[in-house]
Amino acid sequence: MKKIKCILILGLAILMLAPNVVMAQENKGQGQGLALTIDAKAAVIMEASSGEIIFEQNADERRAPASVTKVMTMLLIYEALEQNRIAWDDVVTVSEFAASMGGSQIYLEPMEQQTVRDLVKAVVIASANDGAVALAEYISGSEESFVDLMNKKARALGMENTSFRNACGLDADGHFTTARDIAIMSRELVTKYPHVEEFATTWMDTIVHKTARGEEEFGLTNTNKLVKWYNGTTGLKTGSTGEAMYCLSATAKRNDMELIAVVLGAPNPTTRFQEAMKMLDYGYANYKVVKGELPGTVVGEISVTKGKEPQVAVMVENLISNVTEKGSNVELEGQITIHEGVAAPVEVGTPVGEIVYTYEGAEIGRSQLVTEEAVERAGFVDMVGRVLHIWFK
Repeated sequence: MKKIKCILILGLAILMLAPNVVMAQENKGQGQGLALTIDAKAAVIMEASSGEIIFEQNADERRAPASVTKVMTMLLIYEALEQNRIAWDDVVTVSEFAASMGGSQIYLEPMEQQTVRDLVKAVVIASANDGAVALAEYISGSEESFVDLMNKKARALGMENTSFRNACGLDADGHFTTARDIAIMSRELVTKYPHVEEFATTWMDTIVHKTARGEEEFGLTNTNKLVKWYNGTTGLKTGSTGEAMYCLSATAKRNDMELIAVVLGAPNPTTRFQEAMKMLDYGYANYKVVKGELPGTVVGEISVTKGKEPQVAVMVENLISNVTEKGSNVELEGQITIHEGVAAPVEVGTPVGEIVYTYEGAEIGRSQLVTEEAVERAGFVDMVGRVLHIWFK
């Protein structure tokens, strides 16, 4: 009887544990067999260099994002700066519409003038709705036109469950995104424009209001408390509204690994920060990044037909990386293929081959190999000199 009871108890225990075992297998990001549950409606951890998701919880559930919307606004602002469509020192005249934004704001007044730099500072540090709309209008002529750009960029990035209706994140019908899509646009911002960290990690700063009444200093305090609370924080954006609850896209870098932790629909402001820190700690404790050759690394040469130089160096164009659990000693393997030759003239960055990376036998990415320098076409004198050099040598 005792043996039968023991067998029955053991069987019941296995049945009770079975659903949890299945759940752990189905849920991504249970590194080292550890469970992770986040006190929020949705959450994601992404590794920035590879874009790989290492944990997700309701990652594709459409939700109001509140001011985390401004990650896309910031991305388009920095893109406009990079393309010289606007400049840091440009002066923006605030419209009556921009000045009317409620919620988080810096209390801009109609016809007030601010530089692009100070408005960007106010958006990134203090989540200024009025500053975001003023910049949107300056870049595109109207907020509506800017929102159209936001949605086009979202589609280009593969954000399949996102629809923007404004540039600042105030609740609106049809304004939604997901934890996964927020991670995607956050990754694009921090990897393409890492200098956003300058403002995103500033705890306190000021701008000067310039109105008909004169000049008045206005203080900015970072809404992202992780700047003070979490070692390695690089950004990025908070948000809260009645519909969205409390949201955060948090970025941090440690040991050359940058993680993005997205929290949507936390019950209170403290919980969103606590859960983001838990997620970041989880990622750094359980995972590491293995990387291929850095962009610009020379991996060989290619001959140049009829060029002033007979060869040109070949370098890696893009970084390829992969996330793996700590404890693994497997490294990326790269297979290099370079074309037999290239004809002059050759421009810098001409594709002349590729490097294919595999991890544990599976391909995880590939990068073009490109020329490091330009090579002009050889003239008659160059060709004669080369023949004489060969002859006398």
